[in-house]
Amino acid sequence: MLYLKLAFRFIFNLKKGSFSSYASWLSIIGIAIGVTALMLTTSIIDGFEKEVSNKLAGIEGQGRIKHFLNKPINLDDPQLKPLLNHPNFKINPYVRGVCMIRKGKNLDGVLIEGLDKYPALLSMDRFKYFENNQIILGESLASSLGAKVGDKVFLQSFSHSELSLSSPVIFSFEVVRFFASGLQEYDKNIVYSNIEKAQYLLGYEPSEVTGLIVEGDGNSPINITYPFYYETWKERHSLLFEWMLAQQWPAYIMFGLITFVSLINLFAAIAMIIIEKSGPITILICQGMNYQNLRRVFILQGGIIGIIGVLIGGFISIIIIGIQMKFSLLKIPSDIYFMDQIPFTFSLNKYFLVLIFVGISSIIASWLPTHSFKSLKPAEILRYE
Repeated sequence: MLYLKLAFRFIFNLKKGSFSSYASWLSIIGIAIGVTALMLTTSIIDGFEKEVSNKLAGIEGQGRIKHFLNKPINLDDPQLKPLLNHPNFKINPYVRGVCMIRKGKNLDGVLIEGLDKYPALLSMDRFKYFENNQIILGESLASSLGAKVGDKVFLQSFSHSELSLSSPVIFSFEVVRFFASGLQEYDKNIVYSNIEKAQYLLGYEPSEVTGLIVEGDGNSPINITYPFYYETWKERHSLLFEWMLAQQWPAYIMFGLITFVSLINLFAAIAMIIIEKSGPITILICQGMNYQNLRRVFILQGGIIGIIGVLIGGFISIIIIGIQMKFSLLKIPSDIYFMDQIPFTFSLNKYFLVLIFVGISSIIASWLPTHSFKSLKPAEILRYE
């Protein structure tokens, strides 16, 4: 209890002109700034990865089964029966192919994806079924075509025009919704429609599909063999996630250095406090307190400074994250970063990890200067007290 009392006295010494109090509070502020920077960096990195993952999973599903040679898959294939009847998987057939879309004088090439229900990206309507002539466009594509909800657009399959000697088949669709994933690869190039209409447009038989979208609990293995293969959305976009991982460590190191500098500042502050309090320290030694017990006082002081700094830094981080999540004040260009605002997510586990790391580092930074106790000369110091 005495050690704790002395440690708090050195930190919260209200004596006018006391260096120990100023140094302690400057150390707390430095650690708080470092922790805030580190936590915000961690939150942005996690938020960015989570946002991109949610969008890709909403578009691609958990994974997709395709043919190795990109041939149509027959739903009556005996090899697919166990998977289609598996209780832990939800299988959604889809059809995908290249088409030309026209709205008035505006033309563009797109990928049409035929589904039974609205895509999972539209979370509010994902269980809504497509009607025969409905179509969903990306906002970027709709903008380039000048299309609005309720407008008619026309699709023509390239496969029909290449394989048929007769006039190409053109279908009209009614625009019912737009989607915005922030990924230009999808927003400008993909349209969603009814699977039966897409099958006819692309020249598929009623039992043929391009592939199967698999949704499951993530724990059950997908047992599929040649000529089919299973690919998750993360495997398909592996280069994107490798790039994201490569960007994480430089950011962690750069902002972690701010916390490291604050720990160096704590080391210097404890060293200067020992010099300033050399008189009281010498008196305690003369009264019988050994060096080990003195070290405990300053180690406890450093630990308290570190914990207070981490708590303040975490509180500031939570406030900033909360403001950004509610008001979206920090904007970024969506054509570069796949989203129009800086994403934040607060990880309690990582916060506790930072709390433990900074607490231990503060103790070490406080322990190192205490080796100077043995160099104190009580006779010379007490002469001037």
